[in-house]
Amino acid sequence: MALVAALEADLRALSAEARRRYPAVKDGAEHAILKLRSSSSASDLSSNDDILRIFLMACGVRNTKLSVIGLSCLQKLISHDAVEPSSLKEILATLKDDNMVLALSICLRLLDNNRLPSVYNTAAATFRQAVALVFDQVVSAESLPMPKFSSSSQTARTGSVTGDLSQNINNSGPLEKDVISGRLTMRDTLSETGKLGLRLLEDLTASAAGGSAAWLHVTSLPRTFSLELIEFVLSNYISVFKILLPYEQVLRHQICSLLMTSLRTSSELEGEMVEPYIRRLVLRSVAHIIRLYSSSLITECEVFLSMLVKATFLDLPLWHRILVLEILRGFCVEARTLQILFQNFDMHPKNTNVVESMVKALARVVSSIQFQETSEESLAAVAGMFSSKAKGIEWILDNDASSAAVLVASEAHAITLAIEGLLGVVFTVATLTDEAVDTGELESPRYELHPSSDNCTGKTSRLCISMIESLWLTILDAFSLILSRSQGEAIVLEILKGYQAFTQACGVLHAVEPLNSFLASLCKFTIVLPTDAERKSSIVQSPVSKRSEVQVEQKDVIVLTPKNVQALRTLFNIAHRLHNVLGASWVLVLETLAALDRAIHSPHATTQEVATAVPKLTREPSRQYADFSILSSLNSQLFESSALMHVSAVKSLLSALYMLSHQSMTETSDSVSSASRVEPLWDQVVSHFLELAVHSNPNLRTMALDALDQSICAVLGSEQFGEDPPRSRDTTLDVEPKSTELKSVECVVLSSLRGLYFSAQKADVRVGSLKILLRVLERCGEKLYYSWPGILEMLRSVADASEKDVATLGFQSLRVIMSDGLPTLPEDCLHVCIDVTGAYSAQKTDLNISLTAIGLLWTLTDFIAKGLHHGCQVEKGSGFSNVDTSPQQTNGEGVEEHVVSNSNKPDFEARIQIVNHEKLLFLVFSLIQKLVDDDRPEVRNSAVRTFFQILGSHGNKLSKSMWEDCLWNYIFPMLDSASHKAATSSKDEWQGKEIGTRGGKAVHMLIHHSRNTAQKQWDETFVLVLGGIARLFRSYFPLLESLPNFWSGWESLLAFVKNSIFNGSKEVSLAAINCLQTAVVSHCVKGNLQLRYLNSVMDVYELVFQKSSSYTGDTATKVKQEILHGLGELYVQSLKMFDDKMYMQLLGIVDLAIKQAIIGSENFETEFGHVPPVLRHVLEILPSLGPPDHLSSLWLILLREFLDYLPRIDSALPNEEGSEVSEHKADVLSDKTIPTTRITSNMFAEKLIPALVELLLQAPAVEKYILFPEIIQNLRRCMMTRRDNPDGSLWKVAAEGFNRLLVEDVKICSAGGDTDLKVNKTARMRIWKEIGDVYEIFLVGYCGRALSSNSLPAAALKANETLEMALLDGLGDVILKSTVDAPREVLERLVLTLDRCASRTCSLPIETVELMPAHCSRFSLTCLQKLFSLSSFETENWHSTRAEVSRISITTLMERCEFILSRFLIDENNLGKRPIPTARLEEIIFTLQELDRLTIHPETASVLQLRPSLKNILQEDNRDSRAHLLVLFPSLCEIVLSREMPVRELVQVLLRAVAGELGLKKVSIFS
Repeated sequence: MALVAALEADLRALSAEARRRYPAVKDGAEHAILKLRSSSSASDLSSNDDILRIFLMACGVRNTKLSVIGLSCLQKLISHDAVEPSSLKEILATLKDDNMVLALSICLRLLDNNRLPSVYNTAAATFRQAVALVFDQVVSAESLPMPKFSSSSQTARTGSVTGDLSQNINNSGPLEKDVISGRLTMRDTLSETGKLGLRLLEDLTASAAGGSAAWLHVTSLPRTFSLELIEFVLSNYISVFKILLPYEQVLRHQICSLLMTSLRTSSELEGEMVEPYIRRLVLRSVAHIIRLYSSSLITECEVFLSMLVKATFLDLPLWHRILVLEILRGFCVEARTLQILFQNFDMHPKNTNVVESMVKALARVVSSIQFQETSEESLAAVAGMFSSKAKGIEWILDNDASSAAVLVASEAHAITLAIEGLLGVVFTVATLTDEAVDTGELESPRYELHPSSDNCTGKTSRLCISMIESLWLTILDAFSLILSRSQGEAIVLEILKGYQAFTQACGVLHAVEPLNSFLASLCKFTIVLPTDAERKSSIVQSPVSKRSEVQVEQKDVIVLTPKNVQALRTLFNIAHRLHNVLGASWVLVLETLAALDRAIHSPHATTQEVATAVPKLTREPSRQYADFSILSSLNSQLFESSALMHVSAVKSLLSALYMLSHQSMTETSDSVSSASRVEPLWDQVVSHFLELAVHSNPNLRTMALDALDQSICAVLGSEQFGEDPPRSRDTTLDVEPKSTELKSVECVVLSSLRGLYFSAQKADVRVGSLKILLRVLERCGEKLYYSWPGILEMLRSVADASEKDVATLGFQSLRVIMSDGLPTLPEDCLHVCIDVTGAYSAQKTDLNISLTAIGLLWTLTDFIAKGLHHGCQVEKGSGFSNVDTSPQQTNGEGVEEHVVSNSNKPDFEARIQIVNHEKLLFLVFSLIQKLVDDDRPEVRNSAVRTFFQILGSHGNKLSKSMWEDCLWNYIFPMLDSASHKAATSSKDEWQGKEIGTRGGKAVHMLIHHSRNTAQKQWDETFVLVLGGIARLFRSYFPLLESLPNFWSGWESLLAFVKNSIFNGSKEVSLAAINCLQTAVVSHCVKGNLQLRYLNSVMDVYELVFQKSSSYTGDTATKVKQEILHGLGELYVQSLKMFDDKMYMQLLGIVDLAIKQAIIGSENFETEFGHVPPVLRHVLEILPSLGPPDHLSSLWLILLREFLDYLPRIDSALPNEEGSEVSEHKADVLSDKTIPTTRITSNMFAEKLIPALVELLLQAPAVEKYILFPEIIQNLRRCMMTRRDNPDGSLWKVAAEGFNRLLVEDVKICSAGGDTDLKVNKTARMRIWKEIGDVYEIFLVGYCGRALSSNSLPAAALKANETLEMALLDGLGDVILKSTVDAPREVLERLVLTLDRCASRTCSLPIETVELMPAHCSRFSLTCLQKLFSLSSFETENWHSTRAEVSRISITTLMERCEFILSRFLIDENNLGKRPIPTARLEEIIFTLQELDRLTIHPETASVLQLRPSLKNILQEDNRDSRAHLLVLFPSLCEIVLSREMPVRELVQVLLRAVAGELGLKKVSIFS
């Protein structure tokens, strides 16, 4: 606890001081320290008498230091409530005998007799605290309001007068308001405590007057000390003097008398040095009385105020006058104090006008500056003080005023206080006026509808009026003086704030004369107005107009100082706030704004900051332009706020503007902001704009057009136009008065714009009017309704304009309508809108406009199509004109029919009509049809695209009758026109646009070769028409097919297509084919296409190939390719619709294509190295040409037809030199046989074989089995070409196809086969015979041999070897190991084929083995390995066929092994010491290794050439799995002596295996 620690420190000091002379005090202090340590709170201290007693003992000792310590500790105990109330008497009795008086007298004696500062200060503090305690007890005993009131003058000052004012207002508490208002009643009876405080107050007053304090028994006190205590009591215990009459009497008769005497006297009571402080105390006490008690002390306060005012101009010391000015300034910045003073004195007829006197005194101080010798220095000092205060630094007066600098500063301080006082008065008036507005006594000028000067009937408002009337002239003189002489930013801002606050208050209170006077004074400080001569010379000058240098030099530079800028901002603020009450004062404001506008746009205007550093004509960016920009923005905002003005105020503004319109042009459009204001104002506004719009000066025309623009937009953008007007498509058609008013306003506003356009002679005026229309549509287009006919008429006339700018602006307006305005456009204006859009599409001024306008037609039809829902299933003539679509359709809420009676539309009879959407749509189509014949290809092509996009998007909404009209009136005529123009247009090449010259010759822009003639460009249009028809067929062919006369139209289209194919360009031909193709392909898959359409397309395709003799060239080739591709797609999609006749027609077309391609391109493959394009397309569609299930018998025809295109034995094959070699000529072929003698290359056959194999694999089982031998024969013939052309690819492709055919479809040859197949044994024998022939001829004759070659690369050789190995794998691993039904003789033949291939290495003489290529040796070993594999026993895949093959192959294998072993032994003996060839050595090692690994089935072992007894032994012991080793045992015994180590080791292993099979294992002699 802090108190305990402090007391312990004091006790230790007391013990140390009393150690020698006062041992009793020392012992008591030490004892108290011990007691103190056991205490932890104030209550513990109050219950301990020992602690209190030692302090009383110290006070009773005649020692100054001990007394001071004792008093200090007693004060601490009392202030912390650490003393029991019962001990108070003991304390007082110890100190003195008479309780309170004795205690106070002790402090006063110490205060009077002790000169030590510490004792003096301690006694003074104790006495002050005692006085405060006494009056606190008085407040408590008398039950007075408890809150104390601190002096307002003691409140910390802020950086501005407005801050001080608001702070003082916030410090006004509820009790103070009660006291001021007199709600608390006074009483004259006092309690004992009250009487005690009264006697104390009387003694303090007497001692302050220089007398003795009778009750306190003190003869004299320091006068300053008494005055301080009196000031303290006056400022903090207001309720005591307000409620208790005895105290009020003491205040009135004693204290006021004392203060008056102190103010009058000039003698010094206590020396020269104390005089300023005494004066300060006296003035502060006087200020408290005036501030807090003026309501009850009227006379006294009036005297005080008169004395203070008089002191301001008496010849008193400067410090004295500054003190008085501080007091007066405090009254002025306290709104409540000033209000009470003015009410009690100035507004009371019997009292003096003290507030007026104060204001005049302050103004007199301010005006005195102009008579001082050091006025400039003082003004600078005043500005510096305001600047310091703005930064939060307060200037403090120094008492030493001897130096000149301090004297100037003091004078400046006095002037500063006077200025702040005047500002306080101004802000007080403004604050009270705002309170009157808040409480409802006054109406705000911003929202006032009926301004009047007779509505100031409230108490506060009457007070404000009285203050303004008595003070405004004095304040204005002072403010204008300071503002004219000062340049500091802070002081200028404060004065201008005062201007603004006072002017606004005058405006709210309708004080006209003060308002105008302050405005006139303010305008003088805004900008220097030019002379009349200058004004006349500059009225029509543009900011950017050219002037001569002489004129520039003669022209004065306009410099805007910071004071001017701030004054202008103040003027803007005032105009914003008081726009409804300015009235005739607008002229003054607008004259100033006109001068500002000229300054802003003047090339000679600058601001003071850059005036000295930048040349006067320099226009580099700087701070001045930021100021100008801000001022210009404020200027615009002022006129924008006119939308909130009352009509009468707007008229005043317009009148002022009209007066100034010949001097400058200002913004007036925002004054007209609602429909109710347009009627009385529009003619006045617009007539002047229209007059200036045709002025000869272009700058005035521009400004007038801008003003007209903003005026129209302001009217149409008002809230009255925010609601949707009645539409023809709405259910409510009654015309209300409001609608009538809106109609009138809308027509009046926009008629001026229309009239301006048609009457204007100058192009810039027409452009300006169109810009206005564009902005109106962008901002307010959705609000328009009645003026659409006039707008569309205006835009229609613009479409024919020759000026590009005019047409562009008109079209931009149309785009806005199409983008955002269609939902609000009256339906009876839609046909006009279509016509306007068509006019822009057809205009020749700007190509981009035409193209974009065509796109807008599509947008328009999207909107129109919303009304076609009713008509999609209704025939023509069924009453479309009586049906309309409600706007709810777009939201999916269904369709409603509105039957409009004539009685519901009296004023809309001519306009509200149910629109026929079909007619609107056909109106659009008619416009597009005209555009299709346009000379500009971009326009007509865009029109074609748009037309078909419209039909494609909304065709489902058209009825059949509408579709008939579209077909016969638009689609087919469009097709006929495009076809005719494409056929008859010029083929002469065009030259591009001339873009310059080079070397004296014209240089033209390059045009692409595909569009450098008129015919090519019309071809492009024709292609677009055909493409559009194709898209329609894709989407709506079933609907079109159901039309009555569609077949005749289809025949017409076929005629167009045929003509286009044979006579048109390549692009047209392809587009024609695509048109037909799309129609049938898109719908045949759905099964909703009639067969005749499919037949007609097939007939057209067949006709193209039948006329091949007369139809040749690159275009014909491309067309044939497209037809073949289309045939394939058509067949795939319409597979189920084909019958045998159609299929044969399809094959006939393909056959014709192949024949013509082969005949017409004999050298194509040789020249280009690939298959001709037509044949390539045949190969692409061939895999998809398989007959459907219901035409399975046609598989034979399909495959046999394509088999005829494969080479035959008698076909011409190229030899090594590439020339044709033909053994004999082929027989004469029939018409249905392909002329193979004309095939000069095998490339087509190479591509055809994989396709045929794929088809055969897809064929049904019966047909496939029938065709199998023929396929095998043809493949064999192709594989045999390896002999004469080993480097070719035909044999490889055939071999791969043969292998795949057998491997992937082995079930054809499997035992059992398909249960549906009824094939006799002879047929199967034929199949297997063909298979055997292929393997025997190709493997034995062409594989594994060193054939002649043109040095194939290693990769090609490797690929050939891989192919050979694949054939071996297919034979050995698939066919011979599967459950095939091949006869035994075929199986033996196949195994023998493998054996013959395996004998290649061992059959060759030893001399030629080394010459054999490596791949031949590998082929031989692979065949040998297949024999071992076929002979071995495999548990997973063992069946009867497998067992049969194993029995056949084991015999062959043993013979082959016997031959290899014996041949190796012979060759080794013949070679002697020469090494065995590698191939022979690898063969013998491979054979021995395979023999060691080979295990055979018992059935296989039964066919081996072994003795029956040996067979029986092996079978009984189940050791016959390696019986083959016993067959070769003699040969193994002979070769065991070979000199080749690997051979000997392998033979030894085999011999041990034989011994194991015979049970002849080695036995130990010890076993």
